[in-house]
Amino acid sequence: MLEGKALLEKAKLLNKKSEDEIAKGCGYVGPSGRILRKSFYKALIEAKGYKIGNGRQGKNGYRAPRGRQTEFKTKVHGNGNLLIGHAYTKKLGLEPGREFKIDLKKESKTIYLIPLN
Repeated sequence: MLEGKALLEKAKLLNKKSEDEIAKGCGYVGPSGRILRKSFYKALIEAKGYKIGNGRQGKNGYRAPRGRQTEFKTKVHGNGNLLIGHAYTKKLGLEPGREFKIDLKKESKTIYLIPLN
């Protein structure tokens, strides 16, 4: 991934291309082939001499966590599965292999997980 003056020069050479093609041409592509737009734009801003902060700030000035944020919502997938996800099981301190009884309350459409043992 190009940075600084080299990034600005390469981006200028590719200025007739789309934003995605410019980002690709400057090396901002992840291992899966996905274009790393946020990293590309951040590098461009910094290459132009602007300081955009010393890290992500969350509430009360604390550093915000990286990655997806838990939203406490999910949806039923096309195959009928309802995925809870790692972020939620981690918040509850649930370990892989732990077993639960599923209790359903049809009237309120509520699902309860009751730990076994």
